[in-house]
Amino acid sequence: MLSIIVAKAKNNIIGKDNALIWHLPEDLKRFKKLTTGHTIIMGRKTFESLGRVLPNRHHIILCNDAQMKIDNENVEILEDISMLDKYVNDTEEHFVIGGATMYRLLMPMCSKMYITEIDRDFEGDVSFPEINLNEWKVTQREKGPEDGENTFNYEYVTYEKI
Repeated sequence: MLSIIVAKAKNNIIGKDNALIWHLPEDLKRFKKLTTGHTIIMGRKTFESLGRVLPNRHHIILCNDAQMKIDNENVEILEDISMLDKYVNDTEEHFVIGGATMYRLLMPMCSKMYITEIDRDFEGDVSFPEINLNEWKVTQREKGPEDGENTFNYEYVTYEKI
């Protein structure tokens, strides 16, 4: 089963210059909690923006560069989206973590989305695709903690495919 996990601004912006725009430590903790022990699926630029292999997660990088090699047993590089079939149909949850192209291509194959919705517009160069509410329903909504480190109003929203 494929699920999306993302933090997005009110105007759907998710990044700028291959980096996050905001810093929400509680959201990062939630990301770690949800994805640890699972497979995370991403594009090459997202992998590069991580700066490292995340511990306790199997990484799948979708990349059409046949020369790309990562010497780590927790990293698998797939050149074609059709190679994800075994993950789509599996009962275990696998997380699509970015970027915009991966979200756009894989959203139709996903059955769940964990979205941190930040109640503010940001300037950026990468955006999350529009959510078609005829295809998705909100099944959970929780206000994110706001404190000295988490300075934006935001909510954790779970969507499930109708």
